[in-house]
Amino acid sequence: MNLDKKTIVKLAEHLENCELEARDTNKITDDYPDMDWEDAYAIQDEIRRRKIALGHKIVGLKAGLTSFSKMKQMGVDTPVFGFMADYGAVPEGGECDISKLIHPKVEPEIAFVTKTAIKGPGCHIGTVLAAIDFVMPGIEVIDSRYRDFKFDLKSVIADNTSAARFVVGGRATPVADVDLRTVGIVLEKNGEPVSFGAGAAVLGHPALAIAMLANHLAERGEEIPAGSLILSGGITEAVAVQAGDSVCLRVQGMGSVGMRFV
Repeated sequence: MNLDKKTIVKLAEHLENCELEARDTNKITDDYPDMDWEDAYAIQDEIRRRKIALGHKIVGLKAGLTSFSKMKQMGVDTPVFGFMADYGAVPEGGECDISKLIHPKVEPEIAFVTKTAIKGPGCHIGTVLAAIDFVMPGIEVIDSRYRDFKFDLKSVIADNTSAARFVVGGRATPVADVDLRTVGIVLEKNGEPVSFGAGAAVLGHPALAIAMLANHLAERGEEIPAGSLILSGGITEAVAVQAGDSVCLRVQGMGSVGMRFV
């Protein structure tokens, strides 16, 4: 690590305040170019600690940067990971208050729920599938705190990978009943299809994102607990939304889930 504890706490407070006040900021590596990966996750951890101290619960985990081509472009070999807090959950078919966000976008995802803990190192797709209770459609609302959505990877990790809101629903489906590589999805905005894709867009198999998360946590002496909700990463590009929009994700064999922005 290159940053001291005082700086990590200061940056975590700054980023969390930007989130809570819905105001943007320049990416933090502009002022701290020597920040390393450990520093980035340490800032994220401090944001998580602050939320728990305020009485919030951590209700899920998430993966981002789950495209091989994007990882190669950015010079990394693993996705980035973050967490989801309780206040970010939107009821199925519910409303998302856009005044509390900066410049939200939505991503269609496959959500996983674990029945047993998943531990690394050496976790692989088979390990994940054996530990999953069910999968279902999920929409993540990402909202980078960085001005114009411009950031580098260390900055976005520190900013909890742009986590903001999420909704899950549809049909809880056993993994044995669906081929997660070929399952098709359609994301609709205001009743019109805007994005199409298949599960394989996420690392070739979305369960691989969960395996990589488990291996990442193992390096930190942690694991994915039983009963965890995990968003495996965007299947398509993110789609911008504004007040008055409604979005719906339809996943082959899993039903649909949606939300409205007000």
